[in-house]
Amino acid sequence: MATLVKCCQHLPPLLSPNSAFFLPSIGCRPWRLTRTQYAKKPIMGFCKNLSTDAEKVRCGDGEIPNIGFHLFNTMSKQKEAFSPKTPGKVGMYVCGVTAYDFSHIGHARVYVSFDVLYRYLQHLKYEVNYVRNFTDVDDKIITRANELREDPLSLSKRFCEEFHVDMAHLQCLPPTVEPRVSDHMSQIIDMIKQILDNGCAYTVDGDVYFCIDKFPNYGRLSGRKVEDNRAGERVAVDSRKANPADFALWKSAKPGEPYWESPWGPGRPGWHIECSAMSAAYLGHSFDIHGGGMDLVFPHHENEIAQSCAACTESNIGYWIHNGFVTVDSEKMSKSLGNFFTIREVIDWYHPLALRLFLMGTHYRSPINYSTAQLESSSDRLFYIYQV
Repeated sequence: MATLVKCCQHLPPLLSPNSAFFLPSIGCRPWRLTRTQYAKKPIMGFCKNLSTDAEKVRCGDGEIPNIGFHLFNTMSKQKEAFSPKTPGKVGMYVCGVTAYDFSHIGHARVYVSFDVLYRYLQHLKYEVNYVRNFTDVDDKIITRANELREDPLSLSKRFCEEFHVDMAHLQCLPPTVEPRVSDHMSQIIDMIKQILDNGCAYTVDGDVYFCIDKFPNYGRLSGRKVEDNRAGERVAVDSRKANPADFALWKSAKPGEPYWESPWGPGRPGWHIECSAMSAAYLGHSFDIHGGGMDLVFPHHENEIAQSCAACTESNIGYWIHNGFVTVDSEKMSKSLGNFFTIREVIDWYHPLALRLFLMGTHYRSPINYSTAQLESSSDRLFYIYQV
């Protein structure tokens, strides 16, 4: 039965709101589904992941669901009733990809998970401002561009476009806005200046470092103690730092690298500051949901909290949401381990919605083990769904 959705020759193009695609037809009629129709399909696979308490209320010309639901907050380590800061509106920021290669199915899980949450919030009649960034200035991008003898910004732009194609295949709705680091240097520099003015960072030879000793709550999100962090585990040890765990807000330019002018000299931002600056630019310093994969809890989101609070004491995120890993033979799927499969590789053999269904079939916070058998099963289920 899985062969009905294998080897699809008509993968969906980058979708406009009403574009259509076909499930492959082998001995049966083609299954046609527009994006608008797909958006109206019940998301049965993921409703089980939300704790709900529903009742019907009369509104206008009919009944609409008034549903209270709970989300697991990584900060509090428990489920909490969802209550947005502004009634009827939700601000949500999800950390996007570093655009230097094709996205793998670990990325797919992140964005399918938050696509379901985005759709669910819209179903509940919330006005959602969904922000998902692109990291288009980064060490990995520069390294890959040098290998390919390509301009780093051109390479990142190309893979941002490829990411859009992958998301369209998976029927993920586009966010409200998709900011890129290269377009927000002024906001990033302004935030770094504010952190320095507030005494929470210091400069060394054109670099700017955040001083974690100035933020007593550092480690609250991840539960890690500063003394447990081993210097050199993630980045090279820099003897110029006041504390080995201090992290870069701005990096001075090196020969042959892209750079931007700043009060500290030419350079580029560190990884973490970009999300603090761009989320503040589009959602303010206080908003409802900040999400990403579980691997971002530390150091990325821990550092985001520290620098955001250092820049603005009113910085506050209502709910920190993280999805579980995709594993292969019980190991996290990652490029560094060489055990990853790109979205393109998987959908060469299975219909994109079979991959989406596979990713939705496990609770979003639990690990999900990738296997051919699981994809075969999802393909069979997908075929039967579209016969209804």
